[in-house]
Amino acid sequence: MSPMTPQTERYDLIALGSGEAGKYIAWTVASAGKKAAVIERRYIGGSCPNIACLPSKNIIYSAKVAHLTKHAADFGLSGLSDSVDMNAVRDRKRAMVSGLIAMHEDRYEKTHTELILGNGRFVAPKTIEVTLTNGGTRLLTGTHVVISTGSRATIPSIRGLHESNPLTHIEALELDHVPAQLLILGGGYVGLEFAQAFRRFGSRVTIIERSSRLLQDEDDDIAHAVIAVLTGEGIELVNNAEVREVQGTSGQLVTVQLNREGNPTRLKGTHLLVATGRTPNTDGIGLDTAGVKLTPKGHVQVNERLETTAEGVFAVGDCAGSPHFTHIAFDDFRVVRDNLLGRPRVTTGRLVPSCLFLDPELARVGLNETAAKHNGTPYRLLKLPMQAVLRARTTGETTGFIKALIGATDDAILGFSAFGQSAGELMATVQLAMSAKLPYTAVRDSIFTHPTYSEGLVYLFSSIPTQTGTSAHATA
Repeated sequence: MSPMTPQTERYDLIALGSGEAGKYIAWTVASAGKKAAVIERRYIGGSCPNIACLPSKNIIYSAKVAHLTKHAADFGLSGLSDSVDMNAVRDRKRAMVSGLIAMHEDRYEKTHTELILGNGRFVAPKTIEVTLTNGGTRLLTGTHVVISTGSRATIPSIRGLHESNPLTHIEALELDHVPAQLLILGGGYVGLEFAQAFRRFGSRVTIIERSSRLLQDEDDDIAHAVIAVLTGEGIELVNNAEVREVQGTSGQLVTVQLNREGNPTRLKGTHLLVATGRTPNTDGIGLDTAGVKLTPKGHVQVNERLETTAEGVFAVGDCAGSPHFTHIAFDDFRVVRDNLLGRPRVTTGRLVPSCLFLDPELARVGLNETAAKHNGTPYRLLKLPMQAVLRARTTGETTGFIKALIGATDDAILGFSAFGQSAGELMATVQLAMSAKLPYTAVRDSIFTHPTYSEGLVYLFSSIPTQTGTSAHATA
């Protein structure tokens, strides 16, 4: 061994990346008295508490307060300023992030999990060399290794886009001013959430979407309701748009050249936000050296137990191609944990809930009508307007509806969708019933507190149609 080669340090488990799944696996192993380490190059705790889920929801809530302030007169209030101080908005977000980082550091200390800050890459099977942030290198080998490197915002190969220095969600969360004219490439979750938030802060916002309609995987009534809310707040939607070239510099003046059904179009703005998808962080970390294969899309190849092609190596979260939600990464942790303990657990067949944090929220779990029709699954449809939920009447936030799919010949809940206030919380109740394989009657016959949003579920499931292939529209 060369005098410059570091001594190999041995661990029971090493997590490469401190995202949701990786950190929980390491904390669990270390809490059991074993030796565990987490290698993190930048964000302690991963993307969610630093630059993604929680910071964005913090900003979104500030935008909701700004929106309510502008409509204060509707609530009998007057004299409130509707100006937005983006420095204060950013400081509130930063304070939350600092608190979350401190919470993570405390957890590392209490579980006796070693946090190693630096860039890690495989140099041999189950062996990682870490270039430390503060200088020097370390060489670690583990009985088990978990790849938890996450994903990053995709920057498409469009002429001039990279040179325009566009915003991603990371830079957008750090803005200290309100963009005058914000152009957003992509109408997915990130694009829609930021579009509404910055519109409420005072930006003129245009969403550029390549598809013919936003939310292609959602039912028509859901998509049209969401679109109505966005356009009603003054957000411009440009669909069927193929971006050909970008000129200028984001933050100053930027021009996006489009092709819309053969017609060239130009859009100008002061800022450009790219929200066109995610790229797995699997390049440059020596996976080929470790015997870890990738899929054609660049994700780590895993089986239903999240085992890679290398013995003793798992992959979790975004980099493994799991649905890009923190709650799914947390379940990936449970899959790996149980398999390490000799309790077989798989990713197949699990319910995957989602929530788009617009105002109001869009939440869904299980089948929607679009998927059911595509799969040829017969169902009975229930639908309830949010105006029929008495809690919504008290707040005045009656936009939207909730809907459920029930088996055509049994009482099983096949799926649930909600577009309305507290949609994510409403979904959780239905998802629990679905997970426990309870019939819809279990929700229907529950006694929920009045007046709460959950009470609306009783109204919804009390309207079950008696004939196969029919639908019901419930009223309170």
